[in-house]
Amino acid sequence: MHRFVVVTDRDSAIGFRLAGVDAFEASGPQEAREVISSLVKKGDTGIMAVNEELLSSLDEKFRDGIEKMRSPIVISIPSRTVGLDKRSYIERLLRKAIGYNVVMRR
Repeated sequence: MHRFVVVTDRDSAIGFRLAGVDAFEASGPQEAREVISSLVKKGDTGIMAVNEELLSSLDEKFRDGIEKMRSPIVISIPSRTVGLDKRSYIERLLRKAIGYNVVMRR
């Protein structure tokens, strides 16, 4: 059975754990890369949600590699420290899911 995991900063990881989610902490790009690689190697992760700030700090080759994998599915979750533009976040998720750029209007 595959599981849902979150890779995020220390403070957010505590909240996810309180909600019953397996959360792994990473304080920077190198630590995030190590955590993500170990989770991929284990093979029991179905969906991996990664803090958007950590995901964008990874080198492009590694990030492209994990985002193109069939399993686990890697999605980004908004960071607490970066301002969230809800519309662009939803548009990015839709573009990734269906392969087309969907523009949302008011």
